[in-house]
Amino acid sequence: MNIISDTKGQGVAEYILLFGGVIIIALVALQIYSSYFNNGSTFNAHDDAEEIRANLST
Repeated sequence: MNIISDTKGQGVAEYILLFGGVIIIALVALQIYSSYFNNGSTFNAHDDAEEIRANLST
């Protein structure tokens, strides 16, 4: 059996790397924007959403 030409698990390995990269990007984005979604920060997602709704209704 020639190991060099054996590509049976290549597709699965590529999907694992792809999903791993997506998860890492999501975790980094969550870490960066976590202070925006916390209630103790100066930026508040709930207040911003309410302000947008108020501006859209006027």
